[in-house]
Amino acid sequence: MKTSEINFTVTVDENHLPTNIKWSAPDSGESSECKSVMISLWDAKENNTLRIDLWTKEMSIDEMKKFYHQNIMTLTDTYVRATNDNTTAEAVRQFFQQMGKDLGVLK
Repeated sequence: MKTSEINFTVTVDENHLPTNIKWSAPDSGESSECKSVMISLWDAKENNTLRIDLWTKEMSIDEMKKFYHQNIMTLTDTYVRATNDNTTAEAVRQFFQQMGKDLGVLK
């Protein structure tokens, strides 16, 4: 069995607001800076989702809208892989297709 790590380094200002976010995954050879990260964890003991949502002060509102929209769309793909519930996934996709237009992230 192998263990792998994904690391996040967050630099914060005097008000504890993120000014820089870096991530690395040594096994994949990847590392980079990013403006935002959303991490969702399932706590089986509490039967609840735990979340860590961080974004830097430099992330624009337009970037956040796109990030939000893309997260929901890719989360829907994950949902289908886990449940095979294409009916619900298609309803979510249709709703967020329109929401993407309303947010100005899709034409």
